[in-house]
Amino acid sequence: MKTRRILLVAGAAAMLMACGGGGGRPTFGDNEYPVETVTAQNADLQTTYPATINGIQDVEIRPKTSGFLTQICVTEGQTVSAGQLLFVIDNETYQAQVRQSQAAVNTAQSQVNTAKLTYENSKQLFANKVIGEYELQTAENSYLSAQAQLSQAQAGLASAKENLSFCYVKSPSAGVVGTLPYKKGALVSGSNVLTHVADISQMDVYFSLPERGILAMSQGEGGMRGAIDAFPPVKLQLADGSVYGVEGKVVSVSGVIDQTTGSVQLKARFANPEKVLKSGGSGSIIIPRSASEAIVIPQSVVTEVQNKKFIYLLKDSNKVAYTEITVDPQNDGNNYIVTSGLNIGDKYVTHGITKLSDQMEIVPITPQRYQEKIEEQARAMSAGDIVSSMK
Repeated sequence: MKTRRILLVAGAAAMLMACGGGGGRPTFGDNEYPVETVTAQNADLQTTYPATINGIQDVEIRPKTSGFLTQICVTEGQTVSAGQLLFVIDNETYQAQVRQSQAAVNTAQSQVNTAKLTYENSKQLFANKVIGEYELQTAENSYLSAQAQLSQAQAGLASAKENLSFCYVKSPSAGVVGTLPYKKGALVSGSNVLTHVADISQMDVYFSLPERGILAMSQGEGGMRGAIDAFPPVKLQLADGSVYGVEGKVVSVSGVIDQTTGSVQLKARFANPEKVLKSGGSGSIIIPRSASEAIVIPQSVVTEVQNKKFIYLLKDSNKVAYTEITVDPQNDGNNYIVTSGLNIGDKYVTHGITKLSDQMEIVPITPQRYQEKIEEQARAMSAGDIVSSMK
C-alpha cells in the first residue's frame, strides 16, 4: 500500500509539473503566479554556417594525349604515392615514333662523325698548303651543319619520348583515388577526367561569413591577420548531425567579396588522421562565442506572435505588462539571450503565461513556492485516489 501511495504521488506530481510549464499551470483556485527576477550571467553561444569539405590537395587527373585505355592500375579509394602509375593509354604509335626518332639521331650522329673527320683532315691539308681556304671553310660548314642536324634529331627524340610518357598517367601527388568513370578500352582525351587524387591527411573546410562580420574582424587590433590568429577553434558538424571529434583552425580569408551573396569565404583546416572526412563532403562549421553580462531567459516564458517575441513583466500594483523583447538569433534551443526590452532587475512571469492578459493583476510568488504548491496539490490528489480505491 505504501509503495502504491508513493507511485501515485510521483505520478500526480509529474502530471502537475507537466501542466505547470511556461504555457500553462495547474488549477490552484487562486491568482498566484511565479515570478523571477532578471539577473546578468555569462552565456556560451554557437553560430553555424554551411560548409564544403575538400582535401588540402584535390587534383583532377586528365590525360595529355588521346588514345584507348589499355590498363587501369589502381582501384577506387586506393591510397597512392606521388609518381605512382595510374593509367596506361595505347602507345604503340608513340613507341614507333620513338624508334624512328632514335634512328634519325643515329643517322645524324654518323653524319657528324663523318663531317668531323673530313674537317680534321681538311685542316691538315690546309696546313700543308694542299687545299685552299675555300675547301677548309666548306668542310667546317659541313661539320657545323651535321651538328645542327644532330641537335634537331635529338630534339625530335626527346619530343617523341615525352609523347610516349603521356601514355603513362601518373599521380602528381600522394592521396586517395576517387571514382573511376572510364573502363579499360575506353577512348579518352584531355577533355576527360579519369579520376581525382585527393590528399585527405588534412581537410580544408570552406564556409562564408557576411561582409559586415569580416569588416568587424579586420578593424580589430592586428588587422585581418591578427583576427585570423585570434579566431577561436571551430567545430565541424557532419551531414548526419554528428560533430567531428577534432577541432579545426581558420587559416585564411578570401580577399574577394561575393557580390551575389555579400559574403566572404573562409577556410578552416582539420586534421583527418582516421580518414573519416571525405573530399567533396558537406557539413556545417560551428563557431563558439561567449556573451558576458547577458540576460538569459527560458524560451518557455516567451510567446511569439508574427515573428515577434513577448514576455509578461510584473509592473506596479502587481499588474503584468505584455512586453515585446528582441533576442539574439543564435540560441541553444532552451534559452534566449535578450538584446532589448528587458533590463536587469525586471521581474517576469515564468509559468502560466497562457492564462495571463495585459494589465492583469496577479499575486506574485517565488518559483520555490510555486513548486511547493505543485507538490502539495499532487499529495492531495494522490490521497483522494487512495481513499477512492479503498471504498
